Amino acid sequence: MPELPPLNLPDEPRLAQNITHFARALRKAGLPIGSGRLIDAVQAVAATGFTSRHDFYWALHACFVTKPEHREVFGQVFRLYWRDPRFLEHMMAMLLPSVRGTQEETPAKPGEKRAAEALLDGTQPDPENIANEEGTEVEFDATLTMSAEERLRTLDFEQMSTDEVARAKRILSQLRLPVQPIQSRRLMAAPRGPKPDWRRTLREAARHGGEIRTMARAKRRVRWPNLVVICDISGSMSQYSRIVLHFLHAVSNAKGAGWAKVHGFTFGTRLTNITRHLAQRDVDAALAAAGAEAQDWEGGTRIGECLHEFNRDWSRRVMGQGAVVLLITDGLDRDDPDALADEMQRLQLSARRLIWLNPLLRWEGFAPKAQGIRAMLPYVDSFRAGHSIASLEDLAKVISDPGDKGEKARLMSLL
Repeated sequence: MPELPPLNLPDEPRLAQNITHFARALRKAGLPIGSGRLIDAVQAVAATGFTSRHDFYWALHACFVTKPEHREVFGQVFRLYWRDPRFLEHMMAMLLPSVRGTQEETPAKPGEKRAAEALLDGTQPDPENIANEEGTEVEFDATLTMSAEERLRTLDFEQMSTDEVARAKRILSQLRLPVQPIQSRRLMAAPRGPKPDWRRTLREAARHGGEIRTMARAKRRVRWPNLVVICDISGSMSQYSRIVLHFLHAVSNAKGAGWAKVHGFTFGTRLTNITRHLAQRDVDAALAAAGAEAQDWEGGTRIGECLHEFNRDWSRRVMGQGAVVLLITDGLDRDDPDALADEMQRLQLSARRLIWLNPLLRWEGFAPKAQGIRAMLPYVDSFRAGHSIASLEDLAKVISDPGDKGEKARLMSLL
């Protein structure tokens, strides 16, 4: 529970109306709250009373929060709505690009932007009025400012507001992930090919009494690899996975990208093949169908068990033709690390390249301390961050460069 100031009761409290407005703000911030939960909240507060801040907070929490990822948004909206004396400071820090005054700047926590937007209903405070009312000079730092799109490309998905998430999805829908073809060992006829085609030459000679009149030439065939994306949709990865799946849909429907086929899998507590859903042209319909089939959205994580299922049931079907595998997960797993390491090794041996995108790499000084990360890291070819649009744009360079290892070398030295 966040630290909250004491709640002061008005002379004529109207708790039912205030709780109703609070529920509307939560719904705007993304929490699925209907009239039934609102009635339960009013009855819960009537039963527990309004004398204790702790009881009031958890009574509303029990009625409105049903998923772990909603806790942060609920806490931020609660603090802002129920008369936080630092309300103005938080709103300015969240909604303005750079505000400098007597207070020290603090970056917005996950969920704060969505909470602020829900309470302000899309409006922003006027800096001039704030300066006049508070007697504080508000200064906007315009030095080295980036355009809105450039800032959005480097912004963490978890720190994005609802409007920024929508804009990010539009940008990702235009991204492409081109790949170079692979030269096969098989040959094909080519009049000016670099290699002699002895079989065709002898066949032609046999038709003319054994006399070789021309030397047939050949060149190597080229083929396009498959792209296999295995995406974690557990609770800790929900915000990232939803945006990444928009990117995956754009790649699977892109024309001229070069991939033979794009296969998509999601996993949390079980593995789900969503390839056929990604073939739909409409991204909303595709992700809705994928979400309906994957019943373990925003649940737990069993990476080792899900990779075992992939290696056993799907590897031979989708890993042919030198497939490139993108594994998108934070690596936080509590299963047997030895079993996880075995499955990662098998996956790496089946793939042409295994690239791991981990949003935890956004933190400076990240170290492989979790046992799941330590078990997986030795068996990936490249270890990269996957928390922003810019990190996904870099994938094209990573795939085209066989020697790219990302952060693997540095982190392996810390094991």
